[in-house]
Amino acid sequence: MRSSRWAPIAGWCAATATSIVLASVALLPVLRTSSPEDAALAQLPAADSTSFPAPLPKVSASATPSVTPTTRRPPPATTKATTTPPRSTPPTSTTPKPPAATTTPPTTTEDGWTVTTAGDGTRTYVRSFRVEGGQAVIKMTSDGVVSLVTATPADGYSVQKVQDSPDNMAVYFNESQHSFIIHATWHNDRPFVQVSEVGS
Repeated sequence: MRSSRWAPIAGWCAATATSIVLASVALLPVLRTSSPEDAALAQLPAADSTSFPAPLPKVSASATPSVTPTTRRPPPATTKATTTPPRSTPPTSTTPKPPAATTTPPTTTEDGWTVTTAGDGTRTYVRSFRVEGGQAVIKMTSDGVVSLVTATPADGYSVQKVQDSPDNMAVYFNESQHSFIIHATWHNDRPFVQVSEVGS
């Protein structure tokens, strides 16, 4: 009786095993056929172990000098700095200035006149004259020009200048019915001044 119970189960297991074997035999030709993707991959060249990863680009020896000129450019700047000190040498140009100081006209005194001689040889005579009616400063030059520098009248007096030519001038200090006259002229290559009083 026990063997009759297990008989259907054993038959089912045998049938199942048979169907599995038959299915695997039927699928074997299909599994042996390669897929299109596998065929495409098979056509690609085999990767060289030395070409992947791609090597970095090499720096050529000619590229390295392009860096060195930039590092060598500062030295020319230092040479320019060394050339600037010669520019600061113009202290030699200051040496001609002392001769300029010597070109200042020398001053002398002649008959009460202060005489200055210019570089071109022209002499200038300056003198102050004081009278009771006031004070006048007169200037004459060796080229025959007489001029009035200042004229200051005393209290109660007025001043008047009369000049009919460049080498002849008179300065009047006037009060009522009374005058002091300073007459200046260039005569015989010398200054000449005459002081007079008119009225009372």
